[in-house]
Parts: sequence; structure tokens; C-alpha cells
Amino acid sequence: MPATPVPRRIAVLLFDGVKALDYVGPAEVFVEANQAVQGYEVILVSPDGSDVMTSLGGTVGVRSAAHEVGEIDTLIVPGSELPPHEFVRPALTDAAAALAARARRVVSICSGAFVLAEIGVLDGRRATTHWKFAPELTRRHPRIDVEPDAIFVRDGEVSTSAGVAAGIDLALALVEEDHGAAVSRQVAQLLLVYLQRSGGQSQYSVPLRARAQPQSIVRRATDLVEADPARVWTVPDLARLVAVSPRHLARRFREELGQSPVEYVAALRFDLARVQLEAGLSVTEAAARSGYGSAESLRRAFVVRLGISPSHYQRRFRTAMPSPAHPAHPAGAVGAAGATRPVRPAPAGGFELAS
Repeated sequence: MPATPVPRRIAVLLFDGVKALDYVGPAEVFVEANQAVQGYEVILVSPDGSDVMTSLGGTVGVRSAAHEVGEIDTLIVPGSELPPHEFVRPALTDAAAALAARARRVVSICSGAFVLAEIGVLDGRRATTHWKFAPELTRRHPRIDVEPDAIFVRDGEVSTSAGVAAGIDLALALVEEDHGAAVSRQVAQLLLVYLQRSGGQSQYSVPLRARAQPQSIVRRATDLVEADPARVWTVPDLARLVAVSPRHLARRFREELGQSPVEYVAALRFDLARVQLEAGLSVTEAAARSGYGSAESLRRAFVVRLGISPSHYQRRFRTAMPSPAHPAHPAGAVGAAGATRPVRPAPAGGFELAS
């Protein structure tokens, strides 16, 4: 009689202020996988074995202290809504280092990447985190190749993900690595999530356009563009209107905004098109009002910047309510009659469920 496989031990390192969904989402993926393979044992630990207070304000009990866990297969370090300098403390990093040394693979969710960065696990590797933390991770840890738009990044036995739901995406990829695509697909269907989503983090981020200094020629130029973004703007036109040379204006744009006038106009138009699509305008209307020459030009801009089409973006972000003509079915899993939707191979591995 064949021996029963030993479940892989998944240690989730919790701490005060941990974001609840960062650890609950991935943990549920592994628990759900046990319906198919009985392949995982999920254990919640903390640096000293004490219960922790999560971002929801409730207390969560843990099984043990980090040093009492023993050998583990996978370490998961979730993130926090607190700034990294407030939760990445010696007690947490010491516990993470001890657990990482005993783990086959190491995973971070959202700002948990700062914990892995602090203990040197990410040095010389590719990694990601939530888009709002990516600039700080890059600045504080220059030895890490930060990919700010990635949903998750796997570099050898170290994996990092963006925030919250991206941790579920990464956990599904790990289940697929351990037990194959069929098991991962089954878990995605049970949890009503995509096996792999289209595009990167940029489609979820808030556009943060830098503002020029008050009273500067750059501020005058950007005010002109913002007042009439659909106009065909050229650097000579802008320079003439603010009474400087094109070369001087371009230099001042670089100094104050870190981009050229052309780049600024393109970013402004793209942000405007996003807002109009979210408000319900058609792709053609949004293209015309935001200064794109055609719907095709706007489509190309979306594919280049976000990896998805304008219509795909609009379906995701216009409303959270299902269309009356299309009742809410599992998000990329099971139809009304219980049959799975067709799947197609996705570029980065795994599968994406067809719409």
C-alpha cells in the first residue's frame, strides 16, 4: 500500500498590524487545494508566539513562535497598511530570517517584500510589491530589481507579489507548481477567481502626476495643456505661449517634473481617457475628448501602458455591479449550469479563463 504523502507545511508569519487579506487569501488557496490533494498544512506563527492584532482590529491566534516551528516547505510573509519603517522591526526580521533558513521557498505579499529585503533574501533578485510601495522599495534597496507593474514575480525559490488579491494569484501559481494546472484550476473555480489576470498593476494604480512649482513657466505650460488636452500641442507652441525657447522649456520640464513636455502631454491625455472610460464614455468618445486621433490610437496606448484594451479596462472599472443582461457568474470559473468556461494558455504560464 503506497505511503500517504506528507503535506507541505506552509508557515504564515503574522505580526501586529498585518493586513488580514494579505494572509487569509493565499492561505485559503492552500486550504482549498486540500479538497483535491490533501497536500498542505497551513500554520500561523508570530515572532514570539503571541496572538496578533490584524488590520481589521481583531485578534488572531497563532499556533506557535517562529523558533518552535521546525522544518517548513514554504514561508509566507504578508504585508501591512502601516508604513514599512513602522512594522519592519528586528523581532519580525529575526523571525523571518530563521524561518527562511528552514524553508524550501520564501514568499512575500505586498509590503512583506520589505521584510525579505531587510534580511537580504531579495538581494540580486527580481521582485515586486504593491505599486504604492514600489518606489520606496527601489530607493531603500537598490540591489533589488524591482518590477513595479508585475502582479507577482518568481525568481528561483523566492516569490513576491503585489497587494491583497495578487497574493491569491501567486498562491495559485505555487499550487500549480506543486500539483499541476488541473488542481490549480479547480481551486480558482472554487474561489471564483481567475487563474491568471490580464495586464499588470498599472491598471489598478491611481495616476499620480507631478505638479510643477507655482508661478513657474512649467506650471503655466501645464495649465495650458490641462485646459485644452485635445489640442495638438507641440513644444514650440508651448514655448511660444510661455515666452521661452523650446530648449529652455524642455530643460525646465525635466528639472521640475522629470519628463519631457511630450511625455507630460501623453500622460495627461492617457489619464483623461481613463477617467472618461470609467465615467461610461465609449472608446471612440474617450479618444476624441482626450486628444487621441482615433479609437485605434487609444487602443494602442492602453496596450502599451497597461497591457489591456480600453474596452477591457472599462469593463473592469466602470462599475462593480453586474450587467442585467449578464448576471454575475464566478469571475472566470463556472457558468450558470456548472460547466467551466474554456481556458486558453496565458503568455506568462498558467491559464486565463476566456470571457
